[in-house]
Amino acid sequence: MDEKDKLAEIAKKLLIGEYHRHVFLCIGEACCSAEAGAKAWDTLKDELKRRSLSLSTGPAACYRTKVQCLRVCAGGPILVVYPEGTYYHGMTAERIPEFVERHLVQGQPIEEWIFARNPLSATAEN
Repeated sequence: MDEKDKLAEIAKKLLIGEYHRHVFLCIGEACCSAEAGAKAWDTLKDELKRRSLSLSTGPAACYRTKVQCLRVCAGGPILVVYPEGTYYHGMTAERIPEFVERHLVQGQPIEEWIFARNPLSATAEN
């Protein structure tokens, strides 16, 4: 099996291609403490798994990635949801369950926590 086939097999196991959203959570120490970032990440993972949104299919299927820097470096943990490009501030472990329920499950962004938007075009070329 060559490298490309190996990667394609991994992508298949991860259900890449089935997700409708990708959530990036910035846990870098320039925007939040290591402890706050770790707790927010663990809570996000747990909530997505508990609600069967991670490694799943369907309209609410969601991929998650933790990152060290989204270049905002204030008000963190910072979270961005794509393709909507919705940027959230202060996404502590305490806020994550409400975010998952309202934004990811119900499709209702939480306006009071949003500080910027940068949606990706559905017609962008691959």
